[in-house]
Amino acid sequence: MFSVSRLLTGAAFLRRAFSGMQVLHRSFQSPAAGYLWRNPGSCLLIHPKKELPCIGCRLNSSSAAAVESEQDAVLKWFLLLIPLTTFGLGTWQVQRRKWKLKLIAELEAKVTADPVPLTSDPMELTALEYQPVNVRGYFDHSKELYIVPRTLVDPEREARDAGRLSSSPESGANVITPFHCTDLGITILVNRGFVPRKKMNPESRMKGQNTGELELTGIVRLSETRKPFVPENDLTRNRWHYRDLEAMARVTGAEPIFLDADFKSTIPGGPIGGQTRVTLRNEHTQYIITWFGLCAATSYLWYRKFIQKMPL
Repeated sequence: MFSVSRLLTGAAFLRRAFSGMQVLHRSFQSPAAGYLWRNPGSCLLIHPKKELPCIGCRLNSSSAAAVESEQDAVLKWFLLLIPLTTFGLGTWQVQRRKWKLKLIAELEAKVTADPVPLTSDPMELTALEYQPVNVRGYFDHSKELYIVPRTLVDPEREARDAGRLSSSPESGANVITPFHCTDLGITILVNRGFVPRKKMNPESRMKGQNTGELELTGIVRLSETRKPFVPENDLTRNRWHYRDLEAMARVTGAEPIFLDADFKSTIPGGPIGGQTRVTLRNEHTQYIITWFGLCAATSYLWYRKFIQKMPL
């Protein structure tokens, strides 16, 4: 959500920068004493600790005016870069937002497309990410894996809680089970869905452990890389924090092919399917407001200072 305080803070900072640059450009460097400022109307150089007589610093009025005018012109066009830069960044974010909305629309269309047969070709699988596929076979429940911590993906609940300040969905795990495809003759990995923490033990949900042959529709997912601050997968405790398909395949003896089972695959008493979260981060509207807001604020300050000649 766009933060008004961020915009106000940025505008206040830039206003101080405008004023500070006005003072800074009148200063000059003394080889012996550091930064010195000339006190207008006198022949004294103002030092941080004492005033020193300015030797030979009295200039005639026309020369001083010319120097000051030249310095003001440099500062004027230098500070104009701030609103120009923020305007360029705002325009860039507009283009980024269009690109992201198009990507989201394509992803949603792909997820809701008709299922196609699963392929074992790695090159084709890459192009099938988020594509629904059909498989037929049976589960091997003796080699379950658990991705933790996870919360239930429930679009209806998330829509209800959208206006709440806080919510505490139950924590649990996604159950990953090897699935032998009888039509392809290979074993793949299937995310059967979410179970609460108290149901992670298979013995507590035996009614949901289907052992017969069945048809399944799932969403193709690819391997993940570990993000910052995400723990490493703990293979000895069978606790996984991200999808490392190569490691999961080695542990279970399956192919590095991964499906998220759809909601229709849910069996009473078993994991809840349909745990594919189809979202892409889209904060470009916030960035657009921020950059164009800063552009408007700094443009006003620049116009007031250098066109209207009014103090800030």
